Amino acid sequence: MERPLNLVARPLSTKFLSILIIPFLYTLTWPFIDAAATQELLKGFEATPNPSISSFQSLLDDSSGKFSFGFLRVNSTQLALAVLHVPSNEPLWLANATTLARWSDHTKVFFNGSLVISDSLTRVFWSTETQGDKLVLLNNSNLQIQKSLDNSNDDSTVLWQSFDSPKDTLVETQNFTSTMSLISSNGLYSMRLGSDFIGLYAKFDLYSDQIYWKHKALQAKAQIIEGNGPIHIRVEPDGWLGMYQNGTTPVDIESFNSFQRHLDGLLMVRLEPDGNLKAYYWTGSSWDLDYQAIRDTCELPRPCGSYGLCTPGSGCSCLDNNTEFSAGECSGPGSYFNDLCTDPNTLSNIKVLRREGVEAPFKELTRYEAMSSLEECEDSCERNCSCYGAVYNNASGFCYILDYPIQTLLGVGDDSKVGYFKMMEGARKKKVDAGLRVGIGLLGGAIACLIGAVGFGGYKIWRSRRGVNRMLEEEAGGVISGPYKDLGSASFRSIEMCSGSSR
Repeated sequence: MERPLNLVARPLSTKFLSILIIPFLYTLTWPFIDAAATQELLKGFEATPNPSISSFQSLLDDSSGKFSFGFLRVNSTQLALAVLHVPSNEPLWLANATTLARWSDHTKVFFNGSLVISDSLTRVFWSTETQGDKLVLLNNSNLQIQKSLDNSNDDSTVLWQSFDSPKDTLVETQNFTSTMSLISSNGLYSMRLGSDFIGLYAKFDLYSDQIYWKHKALQAKAQIIEGNGPIHIRVEPDGWLGMYQNGTTPVDIESFNSFQRHLDGLLMVRLEPDGNLKAYYWTGSSWDLDYQAIRDTCELPRPCGSYGLCTPGSGCSCLDNNTEFSAGECSGPGSYFNDLCTDPNTLSNIKVLRREGVEAPFKELTRYEAMSSLEECEDSCERNCSCYGAVYNNASGFCYILDYPIQTLLGVGDDSKVGYFKMMEGARKKKVDAGLRVGIGLLGGAIACLIGAVGFGGYKIWRSRRGVNRMLEEEAGGVISGPYKDLGSASFRSIEMCSGSSR
């Protein structure tokens, strides 16, 4: 016998509930679908900046959610393509740091095999100039353009990556080679590799860079072999900067405070706007300082600005002992000149400044010559239009040649170390301005005193006349009250403050 089906009639309300729940459960998957889609950008992608966003507009995320690529708003009206550390909102890489686009609907970024940022009204600002298939952001913050091999998404080659073009920051596991430069955000300082050293350089003039810090490989565990290729460095996750030539054995280890402590947070190395090279690690709530190449402020390339004097323990002052030191500078705009050889007007405006008790900055890296006297050192600089100044050490007989516009000198307690500096007349501008301000202040004070004196004299005349009327009123039996004595006392005190005398 055929078994009958057990049919149960469902209430109408249950059917409606099913209709509502199923779409709701489906919509719960939308964020995950979007998240997967933003982990790679394919050909045809295009985006413009959102005017309602004030800081960062994400376009692409890594799989961990720690890093994001997108539009970074700069100075409220401009933008740069950036890779951001999401927990701290700290930019780790910028694509177009020197040519910023506008934050407007005329600016767009697109991927057509190349990653491009352009403005329809002007030009292409920046492009990778590649023919890739997709753009991805790895979980170490490396942005890559990849091309699939044999029409397979699983097998691809890297055509371009942000790790090969760093700006001012290196992150852990990132290689830095001899073909790269790290540039500070203000463009004044750079880090480059030599044959066996790391060097920090300052751009003091238009024609050359001055090295101000140098770290040479100790070669304790491995030797640098000439002809075996250039060196490279890498930020290691367990707290050190490794220098390598070939293989995995470092030729040098520059350890951080977190050396071999196995921290969970991200490590980064950054060339700061003051020229110092620093390392930081992310604690989960803040970036903690982990290393700094230059520990003494006075050893930085220009801590007190042009024609400044940095004395350890005392801070900044000015070379001429008179010019006002303010806003990190001693000199006026005219003193920072770039060429003494080609401009005859420059030569006619040059004055000479001499100062005892000074020493050349980073003198171990500064060119010097042995000379018999201070006069010989000064003459050699005076006759050389590419010499901006010289510092002579009477004890050693060394004449240190400063062949770049004068920056910050070191203040020492030894008067046998004497500096000779060429100085534009405009370098005294602040001194003149300061004197002018004092003069204007004194003149204003004198005018105020004169006005006070005239007012007081007028008041005395008025008071004497009022006194006559008062006596007549008193004789008539009337009394008028009022604080005349107190008013006269207050006016008198103000005149005393102007005149600077007492009675």
